[in-house]
Amino acid sequence: MNHTLMRYGMAALPLLYSLTASAHEPGTLVWTDDSYSRMKALAMLQSLNASLLSHPSATLTLESWCGAHHLADDARVVARRVKGADKPLPPGAREQLGIGEHDEVRYRQVQLVCGNLVLSEADNWYVPSRLSAAMNQELDSTDVPFGKVVQSLHFRRETLSAQLLWQPLPTGWEDQPLPSDVHRSATPLDIPAHVLQHRAVLLTPENHPISLVVESYTSNVLAIRDAEPAIAP
Repeated sequence: MNHTLMRYGMAALPLLYSLTASAHEPGTLVWTDDSYSRMKALAMLQSLNASLLSHPSATLTLESWCGAHHLADDARVVARRVKGADKPLPPGAREQLGIGEHDEVRYRQVQLVCGNLVLSEADNWYVPSRLSAAMNQELDSTDVPFGKVVQSLHFRRETLSAQLLWQPLPTGWEDQPLPSDVHRSATPLDIPAHVLQHRAVLLTPENHPISLVVESYTSNVLAIRDAEPAIAP
């Protein structure tokens, strides 16, 4: 946004204001297929991505996001383990975990939920031999998030990738003139089920990997409940 503002000067202000203004009448936002909605969606996803990368806890970041954008009456994010879920290790995961072909790896899937909205789905492959028996028992039998179970290990997180799974605007859009027509469309915007994905390894202070996690953030992070501000022609 700063790049755009510097390039187009004061002429960009009306559109930029429309992207950041908030309304006070409650409602359900319907994303429509027009330049306004696409630019707003991109700005929101970039903002969420930056917040997730700059804070150690995805749960607390999503709680803040849920409250700021009124995704639910109670802006509290809870973890919900998907019992019985299974998924094979991604290619290259054994190397990233520093384990051999026959070392045991366990899988756990947890959803982070705000109200009735699933905001993210976390696939977690972990090395049980690097955890205590009590930790493994808790991971097997409860919904407690992995990071909380193993927090006594004082692990650190190393992000391997952070990727937008959906590009609301085409590549090179920032080199094009800002659209002059910001009237809303009646056509719904087609948003995929998952819009953002982070991949990370958790390591002990001795740099022993204990977990590979892939966090897929759903389109529900854009489920704003406030009504949209009116846009001047």
